[in-house]
Amino acid sequence: MTEIAPRIVVDESVHSGRPVIKGTRVPVDVILGQLAAGLTPEDVAAEYGVTREDVLAALGYAAKTLGNEDIRVAG
Repeated sequence: MTEIAPRIVVDESVHSGRPVIKGTRVPVDVILGQLAAGLTPEDVAAEYGVTREDVLAALGYAAKTLGNEDIRVAG
């Protein structure tokens, strides 16, 4: 298991190495999808058995990941 961000880990034996909340099998993309669908961080935390801080860590990880992404537009 490798911690790739605060509260976010990857492990090849858990969800094929997708980033998950540390100590759980809850994928970061599921957390983000639920937030995008309109759930509050508190709702997501309650639904998936994680903390509000875990939900915010998922948002932070996503922001950092997207902030480092280079996108090239082909015309």
